[in-house]
Amino acid sequence: MFVVNISYPLMKTVIEQVRQALVDNIDEKTRQNAQGFFKEKILYHGVRIPTVNKISKEFYALIKELPKKEIFTLCETLWESGYSEESYIACNWSYYLHAQYEPEDFDVFEKWVDKYVSNWASCDTLCNHTVGTFVEMYPDYISRLKEWAHSENRWMKRAAAVTLIIPARKGLFLKDIFEIADTLFYDTDDLVQKGYGWMLKAASEAYQKDVFDYVMAKKADMPRTSLRYAIEKMPKEMKVLAMAR
Repeated sequence: MFVVNISYPLMKTVIEQVRQALVDNIDEKTRQNAQGFFKEKILYHGVRIPTVNKISKEFYALIKELPKKEIFTLCETLWESGYSEESYIACNWSYYLHAQYEPEDFDVFEKWVDKYVSNWASCDTLCNHTVGTFVEMYPDYISRLKEWAHSENRWMKRAAAVTLIIPARKGLFLKDIFEIADTLFYDTDDLVQKGYGWMLKAASEAYQKDVFDYVMAKKADMPRTSLRYAIEKMPKEMKVLAMAR
């Protein structure tokens, strides 16, 4: 349990105390090893993910009665810090609000991806849950994901794919998944390749033959990174055929 003092104005004190809770829970091993998971330079406190999630839940209990717009403002303040753990808390808080999502919220999420996301972990945490849930609720906004796939921002491109991971596992949006994969197909960024390969792998859980046929039709040109991700959950005999030159 984290001790919370609400004697200051709530919006200010919650952010201050979230940050203090993170500092108080720095794990030296996590702090030393965190950068090793990323090629790009990241900012991090060094707090274990289960602890970050616990902090998220306990402080969300203080703010859950606030209007959604005010909670989004708190989320943005956390995003602005640049610290990975603070971005994860922002992602959790925005997802906790999913029952209140409205179409105009997409613009908020799009801004966060474009302006604040700076590593694969923040990208995936936001998009797998917050944005993925949003597009299940409002599937017309998949057209906006397709616009992201044409962005010059690597994180927007990865986000276009990883947003559909959980819907793909449910058998949703297969046609759109293939269209986004086509748009990202020749991208040379390995994190974009891994992103759309992961999306195809997720789709294969419900549509194995369709994804296999897609890979086989394109394997001569498909980046090997994307191909390996896409076929990861397929039977050995399918993998052998897909990997054959």
